[in-house]
Amino acid sequence: MREDLLHFIWKYKKLQLAKLATTKGEAVSVVEVGAHNLLAGPDFFNAKLYIDDQLWAGNVEIHLKSSDWYAHHHEKDANYNNVILHVVWEDDCAVFRSDNSAIPTLQLRDFIHEELLTAYQNLFDKSQKTFINCQNDIAQVDAFLKKSWLERLYIERLERKSIVISELLKTTKNDWEQVLFVLLAKNFGLKVNGEAFYGLAHRLNFSMVRKLDQQQLESVFFGMAHLLEGTAVLDVYYQQLKKEFGYLKNKFQLVNDGIPKPEFFKLRPPNFPTVRLSQLADVYSTHRNLFHQVMSVKNVDGLYALFDAKASVYWNTHFTFGKESKKSIKKLTKRFVDLLIINTILPLRFCYARHHGKDANDVILEIVSSIPSEKNTVIDNFHVLGVSAESASESQALLQLYNEYCTKNKCLQCAIGSSLLR
Repeated sequence: MREDLLHFIWKYKKLQLAKLATTKGEAVSVVEVGAHNLLAGPDFFNAKLYIDDQLWAGNVEIHLKSSDWYAHHHEKDANYNNVILHVVWEDDCAVFRSDNSAIPTLQLRDFIHEELLTAYQNLFDKSQKTFINCQNDIAQVDAFLKKSWLERLYIERLERKSIVISELLKTTKNDWEQVLFVLLAKNFGLKVNGEAFYGLAHRLNFSMVRKLDQQQLESVFFGMAHLLEGTAVLDVYYQQLKKEFGYLKNKFQLVNDGIPKPEFFKLRPPNFPTVRLSQLADVYSTHRNLFHQVMSVKNVDGLYALFDAKASVYWNTHFTFGKESKKSIKKLTKRFVDLLIINTILPLRFCYARHHGKDANDVILEIVSSIPSEKNTVIDNFHVLGVSAESASESQALLQLYNEYCTKNKCLQCAIGSSLLR
């Protein structure tokens, strides 16, 4: 038995309401279950109950056992003095408020339908399940409910990403251009080099970045990333960048101690840090006020135009310094730009709108819904179960569902899981 099931039962009145009584035999009639509180304090605020024909208004606390009241020291906490009913699975002791007045107790196990417990046990039965708890039933859930829940989950995912943005705003004193630069750099590095790129971008003042041309930016990015520390003369371009970085490092007092050196191992050549940093340099040498531009664009095509960037000419015939390769222009692919939009631009637009007390959800949803779904194992597994993602909004929502609900067994906080029990 889990406490979240007791919350679910009380919240949705999944009990024999006509026969409710306290452990002392007092008749209980529920007028309002109260507002579910997910923060500190009693579990349900402002409930209304009749107990033996007397109307009570106050809070409801829920525990597995009555003795949990004392285990959690509620008897010493004034926040629990307004509890009018203690709802438990097992009543194993009498409970009193801090003023020593007794609190009526409702023992839920005496009023639960067997079918509900069976459905709950089946939901959390791990046998024959390889992905998620509801994998045998999720395809049968009402389509409108799933669609509505996925829309909410996408906004929830944006809210989660806003936490990181808010922390960056504090450290940069609300410099939105700097925040965009740092986040973009991190996402240019993808999973393998994200932290290394994040580290070098964090060390650079954006007021300097916006003054430099593409080659100067490359020299700074490569130098800060420890990619210009070879002693051998690799080629002319390498030596130009190294000399340029030496000058700019001294001029702007740049320090790269502690910044991880990017990895090349196990990366496809188009994702080599040399190529990605050169592309990032092209973006910022072309757009000096990128933040204002990405905030103003109304559709995905406008964003694609802003990130129509490529590595410098040297990289047309190189992936690493000093080693020539077959000629190819190293442009940002549409798929890569999609990831930048999903993981950087839209979360930042969401956070910026909220910072100014505005709602940009409609525009954000329109943009993300026009981007194709991401491809990964989680999305593929949902597809096998009959839950397909047609756009990035749905794939992002499914990732939020899987990471924050499915893997944490928070089925009763999930609209899909709770619908299967209702």
